[in-house]
Amino acid sequence: MLILQGCVQPSLAPSINAAAARVLDKAGISLICVEDGCCGAMAHHLSADEQARQQMRRNIDAWWPEIERGAEAIVATSSGCGAMIREYAYVLRDEPEYALRAARVSELFRDISQVVAQELENLELKAVATRDPGALSLPRLAFHAPCTLQHGLRLRGVERLLQAAGFTLVPVVDAHLCCGSAGTYSILQPRLARQLRANKLAALQAQAPDVIATSNIGCLMHLGSATDRPVRHWIELLDWRLAADSASQLPLA
Repeated sequence: MLILQGCVQPSLAPSINAAAARVLDKAGISLICVEDGCCGAMAHHLSADEQARQQMRRNIDAWWPEIERGAEAIVATSSGCGAMIREYAYVLRDEPEYALRAARVSELFRDISQVVAQELENLELKAVATRDPGALSLPRLAFHAPCTLQHGLRLRGVERLLQAAGFTLVPVVDAHLCCGSAGTYSILQPRLARQLRANKLAALQAQAPDVIATSNIGCLMHLGSATDRPVRHWIELLDWRLAADSASQLPLA
């Protein structure tokens, strides 16, 4: 059993967590939805420290009964939320009532890509990648690795997961650079954020991919607002691939 962070909250893209649930269900993993809330990242970015702490405490209180019942991990589909949850232990380290539980929450956190990588055999991606050769035209992907994923969480490997499912990924120059979303940065520094976005989209679209994939809702919305090319969370693409048959096409609208 895994706790899916943020799964019952109003979402800008509810299809993302739904896709994650279906993918992990295929691997035999059950997801638990609890009445949690914002991870605290937005308030933390704005130096609203007490508001961020309140949000963190609320989530710990919501997750703790499931942790006591044996939940093995807390999973986030947004790398921005994940980077914040990883810091709960540090932020709440001086609070006697929460320090130990916050440390346990940070220890249990997993990005969705880590869970999928551990379940490759159960997901049978090799069989998926080679089925119906030539019958299904797969979209070519450009992957944007959010700063929170590659720098904050120091995770790489989403590209390998997509390739394992049969997708072709095009090269992206300067893949280490920010897209300009950066939490609240796109709101507080719109001119610079737009320039960063233009640079990133030029790099992502240079090889004319069919779809841009990413792993953070902020990046997804920021990039998607300035291009006609579909921008999707990578777990949605994997979910479609696992469910696709020879006649299906990826819904991009």
